Amino acid sequence: MSTRMYTLPVEQTQWQVPGVGATTVLNWEYDEGRDRLLALYEKGKNNQWNANDRLDWSKEIDLSNPLGFPDHYTTLYGSEIWNKMDEKQRGETRLHLDAWRFSQFLHGEQGALICAAKIVQTVPDIDSKFYAATQVFDEARHVEVYSRYLREKLGLAYPINPHLKHLLDQAITDTRWDLTYLAMQVVIEGLALAAFGTIRDLATEPLGRALNAYVMQDEARHVAFGRLALQDYYPTLSEKERDEREEFAVEACYLMRDRFMAEEIWENLGLDVQGCVDWTRKSPFMQQYTRMLFSRIVPTIKAIGLWGPRIQKAFADMNVIEFAQIDVEQMSAADEDVAAEFDKLRAARDSHVKSVIAEA
Repeated sequence: MSTRMYTLPVEQTQWQVPGVGATTVLNWEYDEGRDRLLALYEKGKNNQWNANDRLDWSKEIDLSNPLGFPDHYTTLYGSEIWNKMDEKQRGETRLHLDAWRFSQFLHGEQGALICAAKIVQTVPDIDSKFYAATQVFDEARHVEVYSRYLREKLGLAYPINPHLKHLLDQAITDTRWDLTYLAMQVVIEGLALAAFGTIRDLATEPLGRALNAYVMQDEARHVAFGRLALQDYYPTLSEKERDEREEFAVEACYLMRDRFMAEEIWENLGLDVQGCVDWTRKSPFMQQYTRMLFSRIVPTIKAIGLWGPRIQKAFADMNVIEFAQIDVEQMSAADEDVAAEFDKLRAARDSHVKSVIAEA
């Protein structure tokens, strides 16, 4: 509906509602939307899915190696601590690592659910409100699937990691709507995409792979949403305001990097916590894995215009600045293609089962 049809100018009828920690913004410009965001909204509507139908929950899980990773993908592999373990202890370690990993996915997704709802409330643009509403449903579904996987398949869960909790606290409590975007849509979702991708591409257990492939299909849209919205907004800020956002991004990236020390696992297993952390810091696999986790964040940070000396220095220190050259739109398109391939495999499996039943 065009605001030109209103009997009074829209500036005289729209309002903001102050609240504790956030200001609710109502926008009456219903006919003003950015084409790329509206196209993303359309895709968000069309790509909703039901976890009960799309995933095969009948799959049995080997609790000694839930995701079917080879040993050299295990954090402690090669350490003196790992070498002293018997096979039962190694199986328990693999189970706890995967339970911790999926637990952090679960807690992060609930944080994303809250943040997406907050974005609907606080973002000033109507097209952003439209898309954020589809993301709320996406995130609820993600909480559902990760919770179900932990409950029904692993039977074990971990509390939220302190570093992730700290960043979620900031994303939820900051009154500036764009900081919620930056923390959640860019940093947390970007890091999660890379972590999901490791499971999707390298694990051998079918349910865990498919679950993460389908979640990634959604998350790729979410990161694109944050990128498109902030690309338009950050050029309008003062240099001081952009510096504040850049400083926040630097702190958030270091927080996310450090959360993979996973001290709570080693303590729970009764292992030498400091020895495990020291090995994790120097492990060639973990160094490479941690680097790859920033492959989605770095190019997105650059794309939204937070590319001053401070952020470049931090990314150089983390040895991830080379990811600035990645085409994030191409990566998102690839995520959708992979999810479509999983759908084809599922359709072929269902067709085979039906034919077997028909012949019986």
